[in-house]
Amino acid sequence: MSSAMQPLSGTAALDPHVADTPPGDFHSILFPGARRPTLAGAPPPCFRDLNLDQVVDAITADRHEYDLEPFFYTHLDDLDAIVYRQEVMHDLLDPGLLADLQAFAAGMRAVRRHLVPEEKLYYARQQQRSFVEAVRVYCDTLTQLARALAARPFASRGLRGLLAYLGRYLASDRFVGLAGDTRHLLDGLGAITYSMLIKDNQVRVQRYEPTEDISEAIDRTFAKFRQGDVRDYHAKFNEWPGMNHVEAAVLDMVAQLYPEVFAEQAGFCEKHADFIDATVQDFDREVQFYLAYLAYIQPLVDAGMPFCFPGVRTDSKAVFARNAFDLALASRLVRNSNRLEVVCNDFELAGRERILVVSGPNQGGKTTFARLVGQLHYLACIGCRVPAGAAELFLFDRLYTLFEKQERPGDLRGKLQDDLLRARGILEGASGRSLILINEIFSSTTASDAAFLGQKILARIIALDALCVCVTFIHELTQMGQSIVSMMSCVDPDDPSRRTFKVLRKPADRLSYALSIARKHRLTYDSVKERIRP
Repeated sequence: MSSAMQPLSGTAALDPHVADTPPGDFHSILFPGARRPTLAGAPPPCFRDLNLDQVVDAITADRHEYDLEPFFYTHLDDLDAIVYRQEVMHDLLDPGLLADLQAFAAGMRAVRRHLVPEEKLYYARQQQRSFVEAVRVYCDTLTQLARALAARPFASRGLRGLLAYLGRYLASDRFVGLAGDTRHLLDGLGAITYSMLIKDNQVRVQRYEPTEDISEAIDRTFAKFRQGDVRDYHAKFNEWPGMNHVEAAVLDMVAQLYPEVFAEQAGFCEKHADFIDATVQDFDREVQFYLAYLAYIQPLVDAGMPFCFPGVRTDSKAVFARNAFDLALASRLVRNSNRLEVVCNDFELAGRERILVVSGPNQGGKTTFARLVGQLHYLACIGCRVPAGAAELFLFDRLYTLFEKQERPGDLRGKLQDDLLRARGILEGASGRSLILINEIFSSTTASDAAFLGQKILARIIALDALCVCVTFIHELTQMGQSIVSMMSCVDPDDPSRRTFKVLRKPADRLSYALSIARKHRLTYDSVKERIRP
């Protein structure tokens, strides 16, 4: 298998170097083959710094029943697994196919509602009937999914394997017997007819005996007097799952009239107690990974923001992205305002380049830039579309973030000591395949000390040959060798107080922009002196 994963496009064929998965070997829509990695139970330490915790919380907000968080917490270290997910997500860009899987998910939710109704069912026969309905919906849902998939073109190994699996499962003795028993029982229940005679406080139930329907004769007799539509005086009966004791008693009497059918219903529930196939159950949960993520990014797609399937490599650390943006920030803007004002940025490392050192004025988008680099790499390494027009990224082993932390009351360690201890922990655990993001640490010490410590840390990262983004106010860090690329957040040339939020590849200019901000708000020495003059 090639160590490079090429981006998929709307017309691109599947990567011919990727080993195909025989349809008969389908086990999961998220992982190729039978082996699954151990899922992470907690978010990676980098999540909060990259605002990926906000992204995952929003993605899973309405889908808690599926427990999707572990899928987003678990970083893939296998290129084939990443390609496998990209193929499926690429197929789901077809609105029709996406709707088919959404219909399947809705059907399976209906199955669970019948198995565990929101309102508790207290009577055994009512519970049994709800169980039978769950089985009916299950059989119909799988049959409709198989029929829908067979009618649509798609290329992913995951969906082709699923279709082949469904074909075998629906033809199996287990499913054929389940569907046949369900139809036979429902036919029997549907054929039950009975009549009730209510007199005073007594209810009598008996088999229904056909009698003349005098309502038809009355309609014919008075038809000539009809002058138009009249008010409907029919009584309305509310439909709710609950059953009171009178209704339960009536049902018991009906069961005495048709003992064979109700005995069949009880036997059906025992025979098919575990009717949901394990692979189908896993698919129902796992497919939500795709449905939830695509639903999350759809408002951004509708707003015109670019997304792509990135290339992911292990044999080269040459990485780039075009028109990339911070997913958490863009999502927050599009959901909270009618206007989407997101600035996209580019980055690239080629040849021996390994480290992006980002400097420039405060509040210029430097931290957001570092976040988007981390977000792109993380999302790419779990097989998702990434927020960029085009990208080729590196399959990291670990993603480390060393962001400035606020001091906490009661913490006996000073801010500088905390920064140093966290930096040491990262450098001891990092390897040449790691991605390290550093954001303006050592701000609590002098500029000379910060420069000395920053140079020591970058020297260690250069020795590791790891990829890194370093946001800093220390210009000396941009001059540490050929592996360093200098980038700057820019300002409006005509108004230095106005940030453009564009981060460009250019040498550090060593300028201070504090005076322009002070001048804008009339806080320079001369302005303040003039304003307080009596």
